[in-house]
Amino acid sequence: MLVYTSIVATIIDMTSHVRRSSAAAPRSRGAVVAPRGCTNLKLRQFTRVVSRGYDALVGATGLKNTQYSLLSHVMLLGPVRPTDLAAAMQLDASTLTRNMQPLILQGWIELGPSEDARSRLVSITETGRAKRVEAQRAWKQAQLAFNARVGAERVVRLHALIDECMALLESEAEEADDE
Repeated sequence: MLVYTSIVATIIDMTSHVRRSSAAAPRSRGAVVAPRGCTNLKLRQFTRVVSRGYDALVGATGLKNTQYSLLSHVMLLGPVRPTDLAAAMQLDASTLTRNMQPLILQGWIELGPSEDARSRLVSITETGRAKRVEAQRAWKQAQLAFNARVGAERVVRLHALIDECMALLESEAEEADDE
């Protein structure tokens, strides 16, 4: 019984030591790591914090971050069919339509006819191009500020991790669609 008690005490001591040191020190490469907490919550918290910095600077131009992104996509891809634009931005059609409305009302983008009478094309207007250039300067300031706060090397790793996770999730969704 004494041996059993000694072993249990040693395991408890090792476990509490691991817990205390894991918060302060990075894990070794071979260690098994179990995620804790809700990934969705952590991502949403992170996104809100990051968005505040972009909102403050890009918002000063009269655009929301989502509107700047939409304007940029239309400029790069346009004239483009709404379905292709939604796919490129990974949005559903109703979200894209809702997000386009304020930009159409401001005269920054327009819907026009396409060669196919069943479809329309989204394109950027000259005032939309000017607004995007203005917002791009603000976006650049926000991006540089984020890079400075977090560290450029960490931002590169973050982008790579996000891209890797997106590819894994997309391939998993495609496999589920095939079944």
